[in-house]
Amino acid sequence: MKNALVIGASGGIGSAVVAELEKRGLQVTGLSRSEDGLDVTDEASVEKHLGGLEGPFDLVFCATGALEIDGATPEKTIRDLDPKAMMDQFRLNAVGPALVLKHAIRLVPRRESAVMAVLSARVGSIGDNGIGGWYSYRTAKAAVNQLVHTAAIEFGRSYRHLSCVALHPGTVETPFTEKYADNHPTVTAEKAAERLCDLFEQLTPEHTGGFYDYAFEEIVW
Repeated sequence: MKNALVIGASGGIGSAVVAELEKRGLQVTGLSRSEDGLDVTDEASVEKHLGGLEGPFDLVFCATGALEIDGATPEKTIRDLDPKAMMDQFRLNAVGPALVLKHAIRLVPRRESAVMAVLSARVGSIGDNGIGGWYSYRTAKAAVNQLVHTAAIEFGRSYRHLSCVALHPGTVETPFTEKYADNHPTVTAEKAAERLCDLFEQLTPEHTGGFYDYAFEEIVW
């Protein structure tokens, strides 16, 4: 890999991935809302920012997302479900990455190996859900997994050397996750970035459409 595009480059994971990729010798273009005004939930914004790039990028990583939006915390029971909070989750965690895929695919080389990766979460797995709760966040992440899988099928027809995947980075130490980590092991953003970059280097077209964790273990849908 030589050239990378990181969307959400100012976030905890995104900024750490940028630093790790640069350490590995890649030329990195980073875009974010706080530094560049890129709003992934607004297609005009996505089209403007990605339309101004030329590429090609052999790695496109969408690291956007949030566990809490406007103070709405993950639901412990369906009685806590709020329609606006659910739509906010869907807009940022599913529609946003979908728009990135839509407008970034033209920046990926057709005849060379490339990776498009979207940050997902294990809680988006329907098959792995054994405790319930977290309705809005789970639903949004399940949706982005489906979007990635579906896009991978379409992209594979024209981009035969592309791997388009959803990735779970593990529980990363951030101010938001601190309240929800419980007894789950956590890693620093730097360690998560190192593991994600290792994955980027191992992905091949045979993995396209898949959902993998930081250890390159496939996660059930």
